[in-house]
Amino acid sequence: MNEWKIYTRKGDGGKTSLLGGVMVPKHDDRIEAYGTVDELNSYIALLHDYSPDNWVNEILLEVEDRLFTIESQLAAATEADMVRLPVISEADIKLLEHSIDKMNETLPPITSFVLPGGHLLNSYAHIARTVCRRAERCVSRMNVTHEQHLLGLKYLNRLSDFLFVLARKFSFDNGANEISWRPRV
Repeated sequence: MNEWKIYTRKGDGGKTSLLGGVMVPKHDDRIEAYGTVDELNSYIALLHDYSPDNWVNEILLEVEDRLFTIESQLAAATEADMVRLPVISEADIKLLEHSIDKMNETLPPITSFVLPGGHLLNSYAHIARTVCRRAERCVSRMNVTHEQHLLGLKYLNRLSDFLFVLARKFSFDNGANEISWRPRV
């Protein structure tokens, strides 16, 4: 029986391999980008685990799948390595937009900036949103030298919007008051 081992010892010297076998430093922009998307995916899983809403959970599972797709694309060393990988499509982005619109139909209009918090799920959604924004910045920075992830970048941008509205939905569904930001000038 062939056993898959989690440790390879290949990264002990501070390098890791991209898909295709190219070795890069663990601080490479591509590693930072897909590592941050991986972190985001873990927060999406946390939201899924705590959310009692089946419709939301179906979307969150789809988001997890799409984020894993983005991770695999970011881990590809060359465009040739991406040929056999799944892709992000405009339909994936449209699903997020449709979901945002559907949630907004049931929410009161937003009248000011809102602060995170008020309910556990709201706070987790805002953490996921901020990690999503960081992932977006990482992919944007990476695209300066490896421009091949424009739909993934667009997806992350829309996902952060989705997570903001989801945070509001969690507050609304759980009877928690949104915390309005009142600037002191």
